[in-house]
Amino acid sequence: MSTPIIERRHLRQPVKLQERAGDPDKKTIVGYASVYYDGTPESEYQLWDQCCERILPGTFTRAIAEDDCRGLFNHDPNQVLGRTSAKTCRLFDDSKGLRYEIDPPDTQAGRDVITLLARGDVNGSSFSFQVTDQAWRTEDGIDIREIRGVKLYDVSPVTFPAYESTTAGVREDLHVAEARQAHEAWKASQDLAALQARQRRARALQVELELDDRCD
Repeated sequence: MSTPIIERRHLRQPVKLQERAGDPDKKTIVGYASVYYDGTPESEYQLWDQCCERILPGTFTRAIAEDDCRGLFNHDPNQVLGRTSAKTCRLFDDSKGLRYEIDPPDTQAGRDVITLLARGDVNGSSFSFQVTDQAWRTEDGIDIREIRGVKLYDVSPVTFPAYESTTAGVREDLHVAEARQAHEAWKASQDLAALQARQRRARALQVELELDDRCD
């Protein structure tokens, strides 16, 4: 069995600090790791030329209930900020997308991230995932990947939210490798279906011609 490829998506969505409930001296990191497709171009993501991705409402429902997701800084497992099983990272599925809250620890990494967010040096979010449910289709000449379910690994405040929903551009090959593989498999299935349809039509025509010959 091949090793699953972990994908990442980056957003320049506002990440902010809030006073922690019951302890105003401590802060909670609040942001959106992903936004749902709402019918507007700003809520879809360009994977490469003539191919975009849409994350549909409900994509994170199972993951929020079952996956032990980490809150990391820049996806670095050495800079742990929280974890859902410890209730120091909390995930919410709302009409906008995947919202997260992280109670950063009193560690060097935690203090550094709080300072960077307070100064505005860090202003983006990202999440790592593996697609578990997807569908492909073509709309107005554009191939569209619809994501409907994922396994969630981490949500992260990030220094470089390089790929915004509005100006995605071409993403790093490493982070869209799984999408490319899925796209190639879908294209191959489309080509096979078209070939089989042509063969069926050819056989039907051949049968029709043979019947005409017999009638003559």
